[in-house]
Amino acid sequence: NDLVATLGISNMSKSQVSRMSEELDEMVADFRNRPLDPGGYAYLSCDALTIKVREGGRVVKCSVLLATGVNADGYREMLGMHVATAESNASWKGFFQDLKARGLRGVFLITSDAHEGIQHAISEVLPDASWQRCRTHFAKNLYEKVPKTQWPMVSAMFQTIFQQPDAQSTWAQAREVVDLLDPKFPQVAAYLEESLDEVLAFTAAPKPVWTKVWSNNPTERLNREIRRRTDVVGIFPNRESIIRLVGAVLAEQHDDWIQQKRYMSLTALEHTKHLMHRQGDDHGDHHQLTA
Repeated sequence: NDLVATLGISNMSKSQVSRMSEELDEMVADFRNRPLDPGGYAYLSCDALTIKVREGGRVVKCSVLLATGVNADGYREMLGMHVATAESNASWKGFFQDLKARGLRGVFLITSDAHEGIQHAISEVLPDASWQRCRTHFAKNLYEKVPKTQWPMVSAMFQTIFQQPDAQSTWAQAREVVDLLDPKFPQVAAYLEESLDEVLAFTAAPKPVWTKVWSNNPTERLNREIRRRTDVVGIFPNRESIIRLVGAVLAEQHDDWIQQKRYMSLTALEHTKHLMHRQGDDHGDHHQLTA
């Protein structure tokens, strides 16, 4: 009943609730198993939510892995979800393999937080894709390494990196910030410097998409909506009920996105495709040279 209530439906008999649950399960299964767009998804955003579930007489936490993508027509899609015991290389790898089996291809960049095991899983399953570490989550990690009184200054310096007009200027500013931080905060400077390849991966993409791929912020609204629904239930009776509710929310969001205006322009996606082809040619040339 709590699950049904989250969907805005009340005053149903047990048999009606049971029948509706079966229909929901069928709809969610169709949505989760649908073939993906053969045109490919250049940009992915991945995240994970922790949800409590009752298993073996105990209340435990499980991870719900999520992936959204931008299709070849520039529209956002909800690609899939996976319920795992915990975030790990194995769980992310299994999730990506499932997406690939459904037709995932043409991935240029994947944005996420530094989830446990995700980088290794990407390199194993989607080796041609680059990984962008979410700048918002990275800033939170940076905050923990800086004295609170000094954070406004360090934060302002960090933000200047993302205000540059092009990739070359962005990297130059990042190195300038590292040099400025080093005398007073050597540990912070070292942490930033060793993370630049991950935090600035977005600079390999066309400039018009930078704000859409350098963080997971665009999916935060989706996460809040999932949280709003799952908080009503609190502790889920089993994993199937998690899939039923979260899957229904994702299907609903997917339909909304498809009806909205393009998330990315066709020009930017065409430019991305050109970059991927050039990248592939470079790899081929390197292979010939080393063969």
